[in-house]
Amino acid sequence: PADAKVSLLVWTTTPWTLISNHFAAVGPDIDYLLVRDKTTGEYLYIASALVAATAEKVKHELEVVGVCRGADLVGLRYEPPFDSYSKTLRDKTARLKEGGEAHIAWRVVPADFVALDTGTGLVHQAPAYGEVDFNLLQEERRRFVDFDAVPLLNAVAPDGTFTSDAPAAYRGRWVKDCDKGIIQELRERGILYHQETIRHEYPFCPRAEDDPLIQYARKSWFVRTSEFRDEFLNNNEKINWLPEHIREGRFGDFLRNNVDWALSRERYWGTPLPIWVCEKTGKMEAIGSLADLKAKPGATDEGYWEARAAEAKGRGETLLDHLRVHKPYIDAWTYDSPFAPGARMRRVPEVIDCWWDAGSMPFAQWGFPHAPGSIQTFVERFPADFISEAIDQTRGWFYGLLAISTLIFGQGKDPRGLERQTNGHAEQLPVATAEYPHPYRTCIVLGHVMGEDGLKMSKRTKNYKEPSYIFDHYGADAMRWYFYSGQAPWTSIRFQEANIRDAQREFLLRLYNVFSFFNIYANIDGFTVNRDQGIKGSRDQEQTATGQRPATQRSELDRWIISELHRTIKCVREKLDAFENYPAAGRLKDFVDALSNWYVRRSRPRFWKGEKDQDKWDAYNTLYEILVALAKLLAPFTPFFAEMMYQNLVGCAAGTNRDQGIEGSRDQDARAAKSSPDSSRPGAPNPLSVHLCDYPTADPALIDEKLATEMDLARDIVSLGRAARAEAKLKVRQPLELVEIVLARPEHTEWLAAHSDLISDELNIKRVQFATEADRYVSYQLKADFKALGPKFGKLAPRIAAALGTVDTVEARRSLSVTGTLVIHVDGQPVSLTSAEVQVRLQAKPGWSAAQGRAGVVVVKTDLTPELKQEGLMRELIHAVQALRKDKDLPYEARITLYVEGPAELREIVQRFESIIGHECLTTAIVFGPPTEGQMQALKLDGLEARLAIATA
Repeated sequence: PADAKVSLLVWTTTPWTLISNHFAAVGPDIDYLLVRDKTTGEYLYIASALVAATAEKVKHELEVVGVCRGADLVGLRYEPPFDSYSKTLRDKTARLKEGGEAHIAWRVVPADFVALDTGTGLVHQAPAYGEVDFNLLQEERRRFVDFDAVPLLNAVAPDGTFTSDAPAAYRGRWVKDCDKGIIQELRERGILYHQETIRHEYPFCPRAEDDPLIQYARKSWFVRTSEFRDEFLNNNEKINWLPEHIREGRFGDFLRNNVDWALSRERYWGTPLPIWVCEKTGKMEAIGSLADLKAKPGATDEGYWEARAAEAKGRGETLLDHLRVHKPYIDAWTYDSPFAPGARMRRVPEVIDCWWDAGSMPFAQWGFPHAPGSIQTFVERFPADFISEAIDQTRGWFYGLLAISTLIFGQGKDPRGLERQTNGHAEQLPVATAEYPHPYRTCIVLGHVMGEDGLKMSKRTKNYKEPSYIFDHYGADAMRWYFYSGQAPWTSIRFQEANIRDAQREFLLRLYNVFSFFNIYANIDGFTVNRDQGIKGSRDQEQTATGQRPATQRSELDRWIISELHRTIKCVREKLDAFENYPAAGRLKDFVDALSNWYVRRSRPRFWKGEKDQDKWDAYNTLYEILVALAKLLAPFTPFFAEMMYQNLVGCAAGTNRDQGIEGSRDQDARAAKSSPDSSRPGAPNPLSVHLCDYPTADPALIDEKLATEMDLARDIVSLGRAARAEAKLKVRQPLELVEIVLARPEHTEWLAAHSDLISDELNIKRVQFATEADRYVSYQLKADFKALGPKFGKLAPRIAAALGTVDTVEARRSLSVTGTLVIHVDGQPVSLTSAEVQVRLQAKPGWSAAQGRAGVVVVKTDLTPELKQEGLMRELIHAVQALRKDKDLPYEARITLYVEGPAELREIVQRFESIIGHECLTTAIVFGPPTEGQMQALKLDGLEARLAIATA
């Protein structure tokens, strides 16, 4: 009907913004329906896709009257929900650039952000309170000849209360407090169609979590950075980003969508914006320095600085000179306007965004270009080798640095172009151009440190342990090592006490135990070192320590660990030069594991034997050189622990706290660690601190890659042997009869066979044999990995799995080992499978236990003869005696008398192995019976009841 009331059904989640409504937005390509509400008789425009949902909410029948596209609605005018502005601006128009005129407000406008997942498809626009709405206003303004002809409607004051532009009922009130009143008024006026509660994200103050925030448009100063977007991208392209995806990802996206930088802030403290405005004409000037300001005609602060300085002096204080350029002192300066006679130039009230200050750091820190010598200093240090901050700085410091540097120096500009004349002469500078990248070559982007629950650290929820607690319980270095070695630095990490404790135990305590072991036995045997000895001495220096000789003359085990040291130095230097601390820390961790669990364990008999022969001194010299080098290698990672090691080993500085950086070690070990070998021989003094030493450099002549490969193979075989024992639940202390080794690469058989004694000793197995086929001892099963097969083969995967059960498992394993693939036939068609898609499972035959790995298959014979069982009991007895020594905190070299009570079988075993027990436990006598004093400890030795006691001899 011609007289029908037709409305736009507009929705909003912020009722308080309706007072400043400016436009209604529609999607130009969205279908809209004109419907009649059969209950109220109203005619409403709603997006077609949302009519049914709207009818369901209001429980009304909506009859379709007409159909149109959003573009057909564009330009329609409407009455806003409040007439605060429309009563004066309703009919105002302005000229369009394309010709004609248009109303400046309360029309339907097109927008690409209108969505159909909720609401009505028509969106209320209040540009003063939202970025998207404001951008739409800016687009509308650009259509007009006079950009400012379209005002910004804003009925809210900067303090968040309604101004006098708003209806009387809401003036002076906080906007969020008015929501209920506004809703009630709309209902009473009959223009509220439906009200509901919607849960959605809303900003709250980060410092007052219960205080809601509002977006609010303010006039600001901007830097037109969007015009330099391509230069920013060119500069970014040359930067070495870690991780690399940041370049084109998060940071690249930010640059490609660059918007002008809002430079000014309405705060008191900050760098004052150096713009002076004519009080009559509004024309402006930018001032370069305080000296330039003072040189302006009629410039004066009317004695403001001197007056404030005098007041401060009266209070016994001094105003620092650099405060002259800050508020309130700079605001007192005015000068004669060059634009209007008799007028004065006054500074604008704003200060500069602090991120602009941060981004100016590369040159501002030197006072560039004003301070004498600053240009030369800057040129010598520009650009930086690397910077590092958390990932949120991609839109903060990282961007500020790159943007300002690009704006000022661009590509290939000579920084000397900004030089200032000093005493009439230009500073003499070296040739330098600002080629990209600058102002930094590498940027390491850190992940965030999260609480123990994986959420953001919160003082309120206390979801993390205080760093001081970690320092007190585990040491500062334990926390440092956890961050360095836990994962790549750009991955967010949980600040978990358990993980820090594990990092300390698996690395620092392990290395500390090696360090303590060396000090204990070096002091017992009287090993001495020269103060100026270092890792280079291991190859070609004169003999400067007890029994020192070149590494090439030492045992294979010594040459191997020295080679591993220099391979580690090479790797660590390469990774640190590439700013990759995580793989560097991983290599150090692997080396310490090899040092502790292979070199020291394999060398213990050399340290423990009574003869002070060349082999013993070789072991001491090798371990000493390794530990000194490790102290230097670890200095950037664990500075306190490295310094403790260095001071103990090199002995340069008196009064050093040698226990710092480690917690949880036994008191005896700590005491032993304090007493380093005598290093009092005269010589050139070493640096006073490990942090004053040169970082170690690898010596290629000491690296033996062939030996490294062979020793890795031996360690892998031993590891597989232990896994086979564990599978059969056989302790390493229980001797076994036979181990069979089937190597994946038979060419290593000769070298490994020559080291059969090593394998036999490590695995506590009597005989070591090599075989070419493992079929005598094991069988194989082929299992399909459906996680890998499914995505690749789809419905064929189950038939592939069934076909695997029919193939020759031995041949299949050989094919996978040699070629990495296995070809089978399914439904008459060949199918090629990889080792990632087929699991080869090992099953040992009765009487054997097996394990397989990249080195091959290791099979151990599990049958135990009576003799093997007796020897196993002897090893359990030795283990129990060593535990008693430890409980009594006996010195390592202390001799004891051992008292034993038990069945005849135990007595027989003790008598049979008396010499071995005496050697291992340092016993001078073994007595079958109780001691005259003290209690005996009852225990079971593999089922035998026994009682033991020890006493110092």
